[in-house]
Amino acid sequence: MSIKKNILQGNLVLQIIIGLLFGILLAVLVPPLARSTMILGELFLTSLKSAAPVLVFVLVMSAIANHKKGQRTNMSSVIVLYLLGTFLAGLCAVIASFLFPVTLSLLQRESIELAPPTSILEVMKNLLLNFVDNPVKALINGNFIGILAWAIGLGIALRHASEQTKVMITDLSNGVTYIVKIIIRFAPLGIFGLVASTLAETGLEVLWDYLRLLGLLLGTMLFVALIINPLIVFWKIKRNPYPLVFTCLKESGVTAFFTRSSAANIPVNLELCKKLKLHEDTYSISIPLGATINMAGAAVTISVLTLAAVHTLGIKVDIFTALLLSLVSALCACGASGVAGGSLLLIPLACSLFDIPQDVAWSVVGVGMTIGVVQDSAETALNSSTDVLFTAAACMADEPK
Repeated sequence: MSIKKNILQGNLVLQIIIGLLFGILLAVLVPPLARSTMILGELFLTSLKSAAPVLVFVLVMSAIANHKKGQRTNMSSVIVLYLLGTFLAGLCAVIASFLFPVTLSLLQRESIELAPPTSILEVMKNLLLNFVDNPVKALINGNFIGILAWAIGLGIALRHASEQTKVMITDLSNGVTYIVKIIIRFAPLGIFGLVASTLAETGLEVLWDYLRLLGLLLGTMLFVALIINPLIVFWKIKRNPYPLVFTCLKESGVTAFFTRSSAANIPVNLELCKKLKLHEDTYSISIPLGATINMAGAAVTISVLTLAAVHTLGIKVDIFTALLLSLVSALCACGASGVAGGSLLLIPLACSLFDIPQDVAWSVVGVGMTIGVVQDSAETALNSSTDVLFTAAACMADEPK
């Protein structure tokens, strides 16, 4: 019982750090043995690869099917701010990735022959064909665009279903989420295998790639938190946004950094909204909704890691495709699951824009999990603190002058 408790309830951040350190040590001290640990990484990535399509499908379908309408709030302003902030975050990440390109050490890349898209028209064609794909085929092949299309369609249709049906869909969503959480709990073993085997093959210089990638991610998130979000809030409330920005970062962002879960931080955000004397009819809806669709940090992660794969494989990207990635990363981010590392599971969707093979895309997910101790914490802090920030901005703009 104690072993099960440690696996399911132990400090995941500490466990990942331990797995990372042991992986480095094994690669340095016993390289032949380190190479054999690749099976652990492969098992972990394959488990994620199997669960992610089902997770995205049921989460999106459940969220839409259970959406309540009819309440009188200024939610339209909040949703506009959520979507605008997420899109601009993705755009900033794309620009930063071109200004400071990062490449990754991927074991598979040497044996891969790519046929990259030649124009934005080809990208749009592939996008439309994936959009109308058979749902079973989409789930089997990991076609996230088709999965999202069917999930949205079924979610809209099931909004008129009976309450018992909606409860069943919610229970199914919770069940799949629980399975993914169990898989994530084995991240320390998976990361141990990935780091040990990768370092044994490529050498310690790969650590520099990880540090550069992490620096780009954190730098972009800080820019969004301290420059982009304040500009959006100033546009909305026409006053100095920084007192509100720093309050949200301090009282919501710090807590979210350590919980690494927007959902787990909902009670903190509700209490902060009450403290700020915001409209309860607004924040009682906007905060839970924001934990699902307000994902600026996730948009940054998806864009940066996808373009890291693009740069690694030498794919040329035109400006229109880059702008499309900004939009797709925002849409992907809105579908990011509530579990730790949820945004990483949607990187294959963004990679599909550039015809990047699934094996490479999931190797990039593995890299993301390796740096996820810091990356996911910072991402969640940005996501969750912005829920309160934009809710407050919408409420303040609605106040009489």
